[in-house]
Amino acid sequence: MQAWVWSTAITTLIAAAMLYPGWNLRRALKRPMPLEFRAILRRNIPIYSRMAPPLQQQLHKLVQQFLHQKKFVGCEGQHVDDEVRVTIAGLACLLLLNRPSKVYPGLHAVLVYPTAFLVPRKHVDEAGVVTETRQDLLGESWGDGRVVLSWDHVRRGAQDWTDGQNVVLHEFAHQLDSESGSNNGAPYLGSQESYRSWSQVLSRHFEDLRADAMFHHQSVLDHYGASSPAEFFAVATETFFEKPWQLSERHPALFDEFAKYYRVDPREWQDAPAPEPYVEPGYGQWR
Repeated sequence: MQAWVWSTAITTLIAAAMLYPGWNLRRALKRPMPLEFRAILRRNIPIYSRMAPPLQQQLHKLVQQFLHQKKFVGCEGQHVDDEVRVTIAGLACLLLLNRPSKVYPGLHAVLVYPTAFLVPRKHVDEAGVVTETRQDLLGESWGDGRVVLSWDHVRRGAQDWTDGQNVVLHEFAHQLDSESGSNNGAPYLGSQESYRSWSQVLSRHFEDLRADAMFHHQSVLDHYGASSPAEFFAVATETFFEKPWQLSERHPALFDEFAKYYRVDPREWQDAPAPEPYVEPGYGQWR
């Protein structure tokens, strides 16, 4: 009789988990984040220890939801352990702090390679000739619910938090961009006025970056952002989180738009850099 009761209870729990995935998620989020996961965040995300405790707690819950909902797949021999999963989830969820957003609802899986990976590319020229090539990539956000990352470059980007290069922030910015329905550099902003301001500011700075790239002028933003509005948004996201003081000084209007969107001020997590010596424009320095 007792065995039958236990069997019925277990069956009921399994059925509830299958029918009500939100119930299963709520149970997972009620558990505190394991201490070893917090140690990984401290070790691999330098700004984590400088964040206010309420933000750390937010990040814990977001990471737990990410780990509960998303599948990690190791490719070409990459072993996926807690170090890999928590580091990637922690970096990705920095973009969601203070925002009433679901945790990347369109994302299903994260594919992790040991290092840069090759992907096939097709190029069609003006004459209609198709050329097939293979391109080395550090990361890519796919429209079918997958993000692909090089673990080697995930670690490099996380360890140096001042170079403006972070493959996880970049690719997950693309995921946010796609939530508006297309990858065009304008994520879901919520109001017509927000879109108007966003379009005016980002269009102007995008054209400035294109000019910087064309004339080989140095910029706080990586020139790769000049390739398209979608890449500009992703590059500017990396810069906002990793070089916030420089971005706010050189491009205050752009910084303000990203601060309104991401609802955090990463300057609070970093010391202000020493001022750079002034150099006359025209020598490949700041304009």
